[in-house]
Amino acid sequence: MSEIGEVIKNRRNELKINQQTLADLAGVSINTLVSIERGTGNPSINTLQTILNVLGLKLECKLKSL
Repeated sequence: MSEIGEVIKNRRNELKINQQTLADLAGVSINTLVSIERGTGNPSINTLQTILNVLGLKLECKLKSL
């Protein structure tokens, strides 16, 4: 999860918006966003998708063999 959080944080910084603004635009709590960016959260796919949409990003899935 930390990789996704890092991408979200970097994109947010590129767009020059603070965490509170992104949280408000995505309709999530600031605590949820902070935990996602730190890689400690466990958000639903819908929550991630909403945040990524606000940032103009999309979620892609890469599957690896074991």
